[in-house]
Amino acid sequence: MADRRDFLAMVCREAVDRVAADRAIESTAALQDRVAGLPAPRGFAESLARPGVRVIAEVKRASPSRGHMTDIPDPAGLASAYVRGGAAAVSVLTEPAHFGGSLEDLRAVAATVDAPVLRKDFVVDAHQLWQARDAGAAAALLIVAALDDEPLTDLMVAAHDAGLDTLVETHSAAEVRRAVACHDAAATGRTLVLGVNARDLVTLQVDRDHIARVRAEVDLPTGALLVAESGVRGPEDVRAYADVDADAVLVGEHVATHDDPEQAVRELATAVPTSSQT
Repeated sequence: MADRRDFLAMVCREAVDRVAADRAIESTAALQDRVAGLPAPRGFAESLARPGVRVIAEVKRASPSRGHMTDIPDPAGLASAYVRGGAAAVSVLTEPAHFGGSLEDLRAVAATVDAPVLRKDFVVDAHQLWQARDAGAAAALLIVAALDDEPLTDLMVAAHDAGLDTLVETHSAAEVRRAVACHDAAATGRTLVLGVNARDLVTLQVDRDHIARVRAEVDLPTGALLVAESGVRGPEDVRAYADVDADAVLVGEHVATHDDPEQAVRELATAVPTSSQT
């Protein structure tokens, strides 16, 4: 089996090609002009900073590890159920080839829910950030493993310029250190929202203890927010991540495929009483 890092490189190349095609249809400057007239987005980092372990619930049809998981004919309806259940934010996959997502999904969700929306994709170019803001996003995902330090820093600055927060995804203590250094270099004044993914990039296996090991190796800067990504199957996993000081969890498959997504989110959002997390 090919190294899964080859997959990451492949999807990033595909993202570069999509950006080129999109830019041929509409320039970055045109997007910037349109975004200039938009109201400020809902605060993604601000929502995650509130008391308790906050839930980012994801609109997700497919993944490389699971293939097709579920049909989502009404992403806005699903996102609305998430928010009724207590989701602090909604993540929307916009990568089309491997995750079945689209900017249309993002636009529909952002126009419907009263919660900040995250564009989750393989962001390799500032054009994608302006697309996200134009579609109503409040934040965008940046994957440390997909970017060298200079482009990562530049994209943090570009996200700030577009009015977006970022969720900076890491998979190791070394990547956490890189994320912190790039955030410091970007000097945007925005809160560092740091994701640590429990899923191994190479094997795609989930190790729920991985986040605890990363936390033990590195101290996060004062004010940074920690998002535990992958491996949430129920309230017990939220409580386990709370024990390693996670401020939020990002949950996709469990809620997207649940028979009652509103109730599934509610169980996660109430797993840790607010008064018990310090």
